[in-house]
Amino acid sequence: MRRSVLSSLLAVVTAVPLLGQAPARDVQGSRPPVFRSRASLVSLNVAVLDGAARYVTGLQPADFAVYEDGVKQDVKFFESNAVPIDLIVLVDTSASMSDKMDAVHQAAIGFLHTLRDGDRGAVVSFSETVNVVQPLTGDRASLDEAVLSTHAHGATALHNAVYIALKQFGQLARQDGEVRRQAIAIVSDGDDTASLVTFDDVLSLARKTGVNVYTIGLHSKYETQRIVQERHRYFNEAEYSLKTLARETGAQAFFPLDIAELKGVYSAISSELANQYSIGYVPANGRLDGRFRRIIVQVVSRPELRPRTRLGYVAEPEHTVLLSTGSLPQ
Repeated sequence: MRRSVLSSLLAVVTAVPLLGQAPARDVQGSRPPVFRSRASLVSLNVAVLDGAARYVTGLQPADFAVYEDGVKQDVKFFESNAVPIDLIVLVDTSASMSDKMDAVHQAAIGFLHTLRDGDRGAVVSFSETVNVVQPLTGDRASLDEAVLSTHAHGATALHNAVYIALKQFGQLARQDGEVRRQAIAIVSDGDDTASLVTFDDVLSLARKTGVNVYTIGLHSKYETQRIVQERHRYFNEAEYSLKTLARETGAQAFFPLDIAELKGVYSAISSELANQYSIGYVPANGRLDGRFRRIIVQVVSRPELRPRTRLGYVAEPEHTVLLSTGSLPQ
C-alpha cells in the first residue's frame, strides 16, 4: 500500500521535463575521474563557523577529518568554492499565503539572483498539488517569470512537495554524475493538511539524497502577536518537523516574526551556500545494507571551529559518481 501511494504521488505531479546536463570534460578534453565502488561517493556540504557565527574560509583538506560510525574515512574529493550550485525554491501557494505572496515573490526573486555563472535554479509551488513551475536553469528571466506566476489557493501539501523535489532533483544529480552542491529552500506558513506521504517518508528520502533542506516557517499575524506579547515561542508539530528536516540535512531552520525579514533569511542562506566546503569520500564500509550511517566532521587543526553538515545517510546502491570539478587531496 505504501509503495502504491508513493508511486501515485509521483505520477500525478504537474511538472515539465527536467533539464539534464552531461558530465563536463576538463580543458584537455579527457573524461573526468570516475570513482567506482560498491558504495557511491558520499558527498558532504560542510559549513564551518567560528565562535561569533562567522563563516570560516580558506581551510584545506588536511584541516578536516571525516568519521562514519566512528571510523575515520579517506577523503577523495575536496573543493572550497568552485563547485556549482543547484538551488530549488519551494513556495507555499496555499490560500493562507494570499496576504504574503507579493513579499514572497520579491524575496524569492532576490534569492535566485544570487546564483553565479554555472549555477542553476528551479521553482516549485505547492498547495494541495505540486507544480514544478520551472525546472533547473541558469536563465534568470525564466526563474523570475516562474516565481511571479505563482498564486495562492487551496490546502497545504508540504510533505508531498518536499518528497517530490527530493525525488526529482536528487535523482537528477546522481544521474548527471557532476559534483554539484544541491539545496532546497522551503517557505511555508502552516501545518500540512493535504499530503499523501508522512514526515517520516520525507526524512527517510532526505537521508538518502544528501540535499541540504533549508526551511522557513512564516507566522500568521495572530501567532506573531502572541509571541511578541508572551515573549515566548511555542514550537508546534509543523515547526518541529521543519527544524528536524533542516538539522538532519545539515541546513538551517528559520522562523521570522515578520514577512519583511524573509529577504534577510534568504540572504543568510545564500551566504552559507557560497561559503560551504564540498567533501567526498568512498565509505570504508562498502556494504549496501540499507542502514543509517552516522557522520561526524571535525576541523582537527582548529578544534574551536564548528563544522555543520548532514547527520548521516542511508547506505543504498547508487549510480557511479563522476568527479568533474575540484581537486583530490594529496
